[in-house]
Amino acid sequence: MTTKEKKRLASLDALRGFDMIWILGGQSIFAALLVLTGWQGWQTFAAHTEHSLWHGFTFYDLIFPLFIFLSGVAMGLAPKRINHLPSTERIIYYRKALKRFALLCLLGILYNHGWGTGIPADLSEVRYASVLGRIAFAWLLCVLLVWHLSLRQVAFAGVGILLAYWLLLCFIPVPGGSAGDLSQGGAGSWNAWVDSVFLPGISYQNRAVDPEGILSSFPAVVNAIAGVFAGRLISKSSDIGEWKVAGQLFAAGLMSLALGWSWDLQFPVNKELWTSSFVLVTVGWSAMLLAVFFVLVDILPGQRLAYPFVIIGANSIIIYLASSVVNWEFIRNSLFGGLIAALPNEWQPLFAVLGLLLVQLLVLHWLYKRKLFISV
Repeated sequence: MTTKEKKRLASLDALRGFDMIWILGGQSIFAALLVLTGWQGWQTFAAHTEHSLWHGFTFYDLIFPLFIFLSGVAMGLAPKRINHLPSTERIIYYRKALKRFALLCLLGILYNHGWGTGIPADLSEVRYASVLGRIAFAWLLCVLLVWHLSLRQVAFAGVGILLAYWLLLCFIPVPGGSAGDLSQGGAGSWNAWVDSVFLPGISYQNRAVDPEGILSSFPAVVNAIAGVFAGRLISKSSDIGEWKVAGQLFAAGLMSLALGWSWDLQFPVNKELWTSSFVLVTVGWSAMLLAVFFVLVDILPGQRLAYPFVIIGANSIIIYLASSVVNWEFIRNSLFGGLIAALPNEWQPLFAVLGLLLVQLLVLHWLYKRKLFISV
């Protein structure tokens, strides 16, 4: 007897690839279009390809939490409880999860260029906090919740994290300081205090608050938890209808967005602190984007058009690491530098961006066609 292989959710890879393309060089395309066309409207788009300075939100702030949300979606497509298993069987899952956590943290240090002084390592010069480290932490805590709790209990845990984080940052005084200090730089916040006491090594650009610090990693878990529920909803699409699922996802995103901006009036949306309102805003946009991609890629026949995003999403971790350790600009210039230089000046920035993306897409296409998927 044979079983039918479950269809892969192509929109998950496509949206992950869409998310990653802005890190790989796509963020420069609007500035290039401004040079080419002179239309000042491109400046509005270009402003959203940079992070907000403190309070507030740009679409570039969505890249990181969207990736965490999508890790939860993958988990939610087939949620698994293991708390009923004997300890000898559960320990296998725990070991795999801890190995994944440790490997992502080590790769995050590698992305940060490891030790500032080179080998032999000066451990005081290592930046231990990283994007991959936060992804690892959010995934690990989320998967442990999913493995041991009902989905209702997981939802309560997520709400509890957001409320506890809000109460801590806004109403409980920092040792030697005051309560609710969310001023720019965050030097008087609980985040800065926790990082100064418990985070070894150096912080990002020697800031008082590391944007991937310890305390703000906890609300990031809720981005993954929200993804679990989105994945769970999509897994039921064959029963309740794909279009209905897409509509429910989009509506849930709008509701989360409205709640997040309402909370912003008291607890500002802030990526550096990863505030609870920021979580709700990013969950809202993540759910709406997933609904759109689910329609375009999995319901409508849009997989061919989404192929560039799919091949990025299928090897997202490796291309993310490569963006730090591989000199893609050198490769682009080696292949297309003469052609780009021969173009009129106003066309050169655009083709420089497209050439950079093309080089990376060719590598990803080669990996995809040979079914070489490097996952952690």
